[in-house]
Amino acid sequence: MAAMKPRTGDGPLEVTKEGRSILLRMPLEGGGRLVVEMNAEEAQALGDAIKGCIG
Repeated sequence: MAAMKPRTGDGPLEVTKEGRSILLRMPLEGGGRLVVEMNAEEAQALGDAIKGCIG
């Protein structure tokens, strides 16, 4: 049986443009990554929402 090792995510936060889409790859605390595909308008709205939260 393999030893259980804690995982802290699979790499850094990444945002890349692929064709017309913008891909966000965010490491998760329990391991793995959250991958979100969005268009430019959705990315702008997400950025505005984040900026509104942090001041």
